[in-house]
Amino acid sequence: MHFTNDELIEYLRKNNIRPSNIRLKVLKYLLENRNHPTVEDIYHHIIHEIPTLSRTSIYNTVNLFKDRGIVNELSLNEKELRYDINTRLHGHFKCESCGNIYDFQVAENIGDGLKGFVVYKKDINFYGICINCQ
Repeated sequence: MHFTNDELIEYLRKNNIRPSNIRLKVLKYLLENRNHPTVEDIYHHIIHEIPTLSRTSIYNTVNLFKDRGIVNELSLNEKELRYDINTRLHGHFKCESCGNIYDFQVAENIGDGLKGFVVYKKDINFYGICINCQ
């Protein structure tokens, strides 16, 4: 799916984020490449569009997006954090052979046995070998 600049600007403004060239490029990459990228992945995919781009700018942008609820941060037992533009409740499966991460649906009522608890975050992660690597 492709997004126009006007759509990206509106998306940022709706989330109380001032549009900038870097923010637009990072948002566009995240929306069009739902592959749970790292900061390094994002950097390598948009450096050719912004030659003065720094990794710090990417970190600052994804942290702003995280603070505003636009992305979720995934650790998945890795050294690098990954970012997911899909903020709805879902699970992740990480293939330990190819390293790909796949989304899967989970029941909305997951965690119902925690009545009275305050839940801030739900992480549902599975690890194994994907169908393509078996």
